[in-house]
Amino acid sequence: MLPLLALTACGSGDTDGTAPAGAQAAPKDDPVADVRTVDSIAALLPADVRKAGTLRVGSSVGFPPGAYYPNGTDKDPEGQDIDIADAVARVLGVKLQRQDASFETILPALGSGKYDVGTGNFGVTAERLKTIDFVTYINDGQGFAVRKGDTKLDKKKITDLVQLCGLTIGTGAGTTFEATLTAEKGVCAKAGKKPYDVKVYAENAATLTALQQGRIDVIMSTINGLRHQASQPASQTEFLGEFHRLDVGFAFKKGSPLTKAFQAAVNELIKNGTYTRILEKWGTTASAIDASEINPREHL
Repeated sequence: MLPLLALTACGSGDTDGTAPAGAQAAPKDDPVADVRTVDSIAALLPADVRKAGTLRVGSSVGFPPGAYYPNGTDKDPEGQDIDIADAVARVLGVKLQRQDASFETILPALGSGKYDVGTGNFGVTAERLKTIDFVTYINDGQGFAVRKGDTKLDKKKITDLVQLCGLTIGTGAGTTFEATLTAEKGVCAKAGKKPYDVKVYAENAATLTALQQGRIDVIMSTINGLRHQASQPASQTEFLGEFHRLDVGFAFKKGSPLTKAFQAAVNELIKNGTYTRILEKWGTTASAIDASEINPREHL
C-alpha cells in the first residue's frame, strides 16, 4: 500500500512513480512553452547528436517538486527537473527520449552508454566526480524529517549526526544520504553513545511508510523534497532543516562531449528568465544558482 505522500527522488531512491492519494496537482504555469532554439548554443553539440536530433535520458521519477506523475504513469511526468531538462532540450534544438529508471542504476548506465544524460536530482560529490561529469542546475542537498508530534529530537535542527545516536534512520539506496550515514557511523562511539541504525529502502514511498508506521525515527533525504512533503498536511511530517548543501546537476559519463552545450543552455535559461519562472512554479527559488558549472568541487 502506498503512503499518502512520498519524497522526491533527489539524491534518493525512486518511487514507483504513481500519484498517491492526496498528492497535489501540478501547477498550471508552462514556462517551457516559450523557449526557442539558440543556434549558437545548439552548435556546441556534437555533429552526430545534431543530426540525430535526440538524446537518451535516464530519468528517476519520484515525487514533487523534482519529478513525479501527477496524473498516473500513462501520462507525462512533471516537476522542476522535468521542466529544466525540457527547457534545455529546446535551447539545444533536440528531443528527449526519457526512460524511467531506478535512481541507483542511472550513473552506472551512463558509463555503459545506455543513456546520454541522467536526471534524478543527482548531488555533486567528490566520489561521483571520479567517474561522472556534472552540469549543475540547482543547489539542493541533505535534510531530515520526523513524524509530526514525535519528540525524540524535540524538533531540533540536525547540525551534528551525534544528535541521531540511538535512533533508526531511513534513507534511499545508492544516495549521498546513505554514503554520509555510513561514513560517519563511528561518531556515536566516539561520543560514548549508542550507535544509530540505518535502514535503506529502494523506494521513497517505502521510506515514508516506515516513518509513518514507526519502524524508523527519522528520514534523511533532499531538502526540497522534505520541505515540500512537510507542507502537505496529509504527510504528517515535520522538516528539521538543512544539514548539508550540495550542487545538483545533469549527469554524464566521464569525458562526455555534451557538457559544454548543456552548461551553455542552462546559463541561457538563467539569462532569459525561464529558469526563475521554473523555480517559482515549483517553489524552489531558495535552490537557485547564479550560473551553471561543469564539475564544481563538492561543498564541504
